[in-house]
Amino acid sequence: MTTRFLLMCFLISIEGVVAQKNLTNSIGMDFVLIEPGTIVVGEFQPPYPVPRDTVKSLPHDYMMWMGEGRSYNEKEFRLAKEMALNNSQEGFSYLITKQYYMGATEVTQAQWKKVMGHNPSQFKGVAGADSLPVENVSWKEAQMFIKKLNQLEKSKSYRLPSEFEWEHAARAGATKDIPWDEIQAAANLNKETPIAVASKKPNAWGLYDMLGNVWEWVDDYYNEKLFADPDPPKKGKQHVLKGASFVGDVKNATYMTHAGGPGNGWDVGFRVVKDVEIESK
Repeated sequence: MTTRFLLMCFLISIEGVVAQKNLTNSIGMDFVLIEPGTIVVGEFQPPYPVPRDTVKSLPHDYMMWMGEGRSYNEKEFRLAKEMALNNSQEGFSYLITKQYYMGATEVTQAQWKKVMGHNPSQFKGVAGADSLPVENVSWKEAQMFIKKLNQLEKSKSYRLPSEFEWEHAARAGATKDIPWDEIQAAANLNKETPIAVASKKPNAWGLYDMLGNVWEWVDDYYNEKLFADPDPPKKGKQHVLKGASFVGDVKNATYMTHAGGPGNGWDVGFRVVKDVEIESK
């Protein structure tokens, strides 16, 4: 027998069961197991124009920053660099210590109706609306959905993600912000309406629409800043929104920053976390 097999047997004998990678609950909500890990939050290194002859190639993402289309003089280059460095942030490391299940998609209108019996969405009554994300939902309403879902499933394990859990899942192992071409493949942006969940490319861990489509509520209070703090506030006026919405553009679609609700309402939804329940023998 291999060392890996023996280790698995040991874990089963100690903890009862090993969490499965994917699961689907009674109302058709799909979840992906997210493993613990460390992320760097709030790191910000703004780009700045540099002379063309100092770089071997010019990435498309930074054409506008590198001086494409205009001639910068030496003073302007120096000032741009100074301003960028003054606004840069190293960020901080945060360790996610436990496994959890993240909803593979945003909560849909169909799923909301199964649990709540009504539909608050602005974009309802159209073909395929059941597969659109539910929106026009406040943080308190999202919590009401979760309370009823727990009752329906005879569980205490469903909840909103923390901001750090959300960002860890959204990054899917990435250490830097997502490139613009990948945003376009994964996110519904610059549109007049949301689209059906899971219509775009998932991230590396199989999660859809982590950027774009609708803003997503998380559990934390908003700190009135662009980036999260190492210790989220214990109280506040509003809660955090992550991920941007269908009316945003690539500048808004980032894992790094956050916003405070309630937003526009009609472009705000959420996704659900399910705690891993390890049953002892």
